[in-house]
Amino acid sequence: MGVKRDYYEILGVPRNASQKEIEEAYRRLAVQYHPDRVPPEKKEEAREKFKEISEAYAVLSDPNKRAQYDRFGHAGIDSSYTYEDIFRGTDFGSIFEDLGFGKDIFDLFDDFFGFSGTKAGKRKPYPQRGADIEYTMKISLEEAYHGTEKEIEFYHTETCSVCNGTGAKPGSGKKICPQCQGSGRVRLTQGFFTLTQTCPRCNGFGEVIETPCSECRGRGKVKKIVKLVVKIPPGVDTGTNIRFKGKGEAGEYGGPSGDLYVNIRVEEHPTFLRRNDDLYVSIRVSYPILVLGGEVEVPTLDGKIKVKIPPGTQTGKTFRIKGEGMPNVRNPNSRGDLYIIINVNIPTKISERQRELLREYAKLSTEAQVSVETNPSKSLFERLFGGK
Repeated sequence: MGVKRDYYEILGVPRNASQKEIEEAYRRLAVQYHPDRVPPEKKEEAREKFKEISEAYAVLSDPNKRAQYDRFGHAGIDSSYTYEDIFRGTDFGSIFEDLGFGKDIFDLFDDFFGFSGTKAGKRKPYPQRGADIEYTMKISLEEAYHGTEKEIEFYHTETCSVCNGTGAKPGSGKKICPQCQGSGRVRLTQGFFTLTQTCPRCNGFGEVIETPCSECRGRGKVKKIVKLVVKIPPGVDTGTNIRFKGKGEAGEYGGPSGDLYVNIRVEEHPTFLRRNDDLYVSIRVSYPILVLGGEVEVPTLDGKIKVKIPPGTQTGKTFRIKGEGMPNVRNPNSRGDLYIIINVNIPTKISERQRELLREYAKLSTEAQVSVETNPSKSLFERLFGGK
């Protein structure tokens, strides 16, 4: 399918055109391109043009659809309405009755679009899927590491078990809508103009419930609180969604229920920094160990491990411990790594004996007391994660 043309351009009206101007433009074009008014060799071209101008009129003649189109263009319409929804509620009847076409206009729409929802008569209910529900769950990094189970409570609607979703009291049914007399449409007269719109009482169906169900009060659905145990697999990260099919809102007219999406949010940890499946931890090591080498204990999410520090280790040095990071949520046999960032631990209080030894060390040291880096590096986390 090619790129859609601008609806205003199709009807030949400016963007600030009034509803009357839009209707007049559509009337003029409908006469010009109605398949009953063109030669046989031009019928196919006229059919396509008629469908195009009818779609443009269906959107621009409806204030809500027009506002959506003005703001977002075709994307706003395509994402908000089905093809049938675009035409539903548009009153083509009064226009074509005045134009005096020989073929019934609604048969024509049925031929073109495959539905008769535009007809100025009552609507037919069709199954509609219920809305999805999103539930945000916060968990700790430890819970994300090991996996866990949590019970949640949330509200959703369910099909009423008393009336089975009909909204009517068992044993009763529906009656003709007293406001529209079963037509599904009502006429409103304002000065010289007569407008036809969907009946507000029966929503265009032509029928209303005779005696509402006492349980759901005619809605066909009831709101209930649900408890559900959610299993959190090891390795989940913020943004992970766990789907529970059919746990969303109840559908309409026999349609299926929506789904529940549990959205995971992993809280920040005071010790570890996570990047995908890798973990980073910063430790402070005493100066003698950095100079002479030694062994230190390093925390992990599974407990402490011992790590050897080679002699002459510089502050900012990073050691990688393979397989001590987070488990991969898609592959439990795969794990990220643990990166240990070394910093020097400078004591703030020392004894007099320690002072004497340090002074002696300074006298014996052949290294310059201060050296200037010729190519200063970025800060530790900037180097690791690409910050500026």
